[in-house]
Amino acid sequence: MSASSTSSASADSSRGRAARRPLVILLAGVLAMVLVVGGVLLVRQHSGVDFQLAGASAGGVVNADVGKHGVEVTAPDGESLHGAEVTVDGKRMPVRSTGRHLTVGLSGLRDGTHELKVASEGSMFGGSELTRRLTVDTTPPKLTVADTEGRSLRGPVTVKGRAQDATEVTVAGRKAHVAKDGTFTVTLPRPPAEATAVATDEAGNTARADAVITVRRPELRAVHVSGQAWASDQLRKPVLKLLKEHKLNAVQLDIKDELGEIGYDSKVPLAKKIGAAKGYYDAKKAIKEIHAAGGSVVGRIVAFRDPILASASWKDGHRDRVVQTPDGGPYGGGSKYGSLSFTNFADKEVRQYHLDLATEAAKLGFDDILYDYIRRPDGKISTMSFPGLGKTSPEDSIAHLVAQTRTVAREHGAFLGVSVFGVAVTRPKEIAQDIGKLAEQTDYIAPMVYPSHWAAGEYGVSDPNSHPYPITKKSLADFVKKTRHTDAQIVPWLQDFSLGVSYGDAEVAAQIRAAADDGIHSFLLWNPAVRYHGGALKPME
Repeated sequence: MSASSTSSASADSSRGRAARRPLVILLAGVLAMVLVVGGVLLVRQHSGVDFQLAGASAGGVVNADVGKHGVEVTAPDGESLHGAEVTVDGKRMPVRSTGRHLTVGLSGLRDGTHELKVASEGSMFGGSELTRRLTVDTTPPKLTVADTEGRSLRGPVTVKGRAQDATEVTVAGRKAHVAKDGTFTVTLPRPPAEATAVATDEAGNTARADAVITVRRPELRAVHVSGQAWASDQLRKPVLKLLKEHKLNAVQLDIKDELGEIGYDSKVPLAKKIGAAKGYYDAKKAIKEIHAAGGSVVGRIVAFRDPILASASWKDGHRDRVVQTPDGGPYGGGSKYGSLSFTNFADKEVRQYHLDLATEAAKLGFDDILYDYIRRPDGKISTMSFPGLGKTSPEDSIAHLVAQTRTVAREHGAFLGVSVFGVAVTRPKEIAQDIGKLAEQTDYIAPMVYPSHWAAGEYGVSDPNSHPYPITKKSLADFVKKTRHTDAQIVPWLQDFSLGVSYGDAEVAAQIRAAADDGIHSFLLWNPAVRYHGGALKPME
C-alpha cells in the first residue's frame, strides 16, 4: 500500500463560507443605489426596477457547484425579465426563465474574473441593467492523507496530511488544525473502520480522501472454549493454566454456538424473545478472569447455522429469515445439519441480530468478534432460495455484513475475524466465502485447515490427515497470497482433535510449525471436547 492516498476531487457548494475578496460593482449608464443584504446583491436604479442576483457569494465568487447550476436573477416585476439579454464578457449566455426568476448558466467558464451583465429593454417601470464582476473558482484543494498505523483500537490515533489552498479540513467529522503551508493534524479518540478527510477552500470547493488507518491485531494464540465448558472447573482451569504459563495469550469463548445458544445472559431483544440466551457463564466475570490471567478474549459468533432462530422464525411466520427451497419450503441442509438449521443471510432482521450481538459483546469487553458459519449452506445453490437477496451475489451480501460488523466492533474497540473453509481460497462460490472480498472488510481471516477435513490428493498430499505439516503449509500459502493486497492477517484454525488418525503433541506442533514457515505465528486450536495438548505449545517470549 502506498505511503499516501490522493483524493478524487469533487466540488460542493458552501454558500455560508463566502469568499473574502473585494466586491467590484460596475453600474452602466444610470444613477443607482446599491445594497448588499445577506449575501444577495440588490441593484436599485432611479428609473427602473429592482434586480437581485443570488447564487454567487457576497464577494462575487462562483464555485464549481454554482457554475454548474447557475446564478439567479429576480425582479419584483417578472415582465421586466422577459427578453432580458445576459452576457458574460460580452458573450450572450443561455438563460432559463421561470416566472420572476431568470437562471443564468455559467458552465464552461474558465477560472478567473468575468463581467456579468443583465439588461432589459424596459417595462412599465423603465429599462434596467445590472453589471457584476464575478470570480470563478472551481479548483478544489489538493488533498493527500498519510497512511496511519494505530497502536490500539481503544486508544487515540493521529491522522496527518496536506491540503493545499484549503481553509478547513475535517477527518471523520473532527476539525483538524491546518498550518499555513497546508499541513494538518487531527487526533481521533479511537481508530474508526473508515475515516474520510474533507478539505474545503475559500470558495466552498471540496476535496475528499479516505484516511487509511491500520491497527494490526497483535499475535494471537488461543484455544476454543464453549460456553458450557467455561462453566466447568475441570475444563476451564487447564486453559487458564496455559495462559499463566504464557503458552497461550487468548481464549476463544463462544458467544453464540452451533445450536444457536448464547452462552451468557444476552440482553438483545430477539435473543431473549426466542429463548437463545442461556446464561451458562457471566460474560463480564469471564472476561475479567481471562484478562487477569494475561489473556485477551475472542468472542465467537456462529452466524447462520442457528436452529433456535430458524425454528422460532418459521413457527412465528417470519419465514424469510430462513433459507428456503425454490418452492418455498424450509431448506433442510441435508442429513449433516437437519431441518431448519440455517438462517437467511440476506434477511435484514437476521443481519441486524448479528450486528446487535457483536455490538453487545464489544461493549461487554470482548477483545475480538470472530464470526463462524458466515456463509450459505454447502450444497447446490440451485436447491436454495434466499428471500431478499435480489440481484446481489451471496458473496457480496456476506462481505457487506462483515463490513457493517467491523464498523460497530471498531466503535467499541474490538477486532473482527472471519472463520472460513479451507477450500474457499480456491472455490469462493462453493459456500459464498470470497476470501479476497472478505479480507478487505476484516482484521483477520481464520481459515479452517484441519488436515482431517481435506480430501486425498488435495495440494498433492496423498493422505492429508496423516501428514499435517505439508497440507497445512501448502493450504495456508494460498491464503497468504490471496490476501496480500489487503491489511488482513491470517490466523488459522488448527486441529487438536483426533478424527481417523490419532493426534497428539507432535501432530499439533507440526501444524504450528507449518504456519510459522509461511510467516504466520498466530493460531487458534480447535477441540470440541476442550482438551488441549499443552506439550505442543512453547512459552511465548
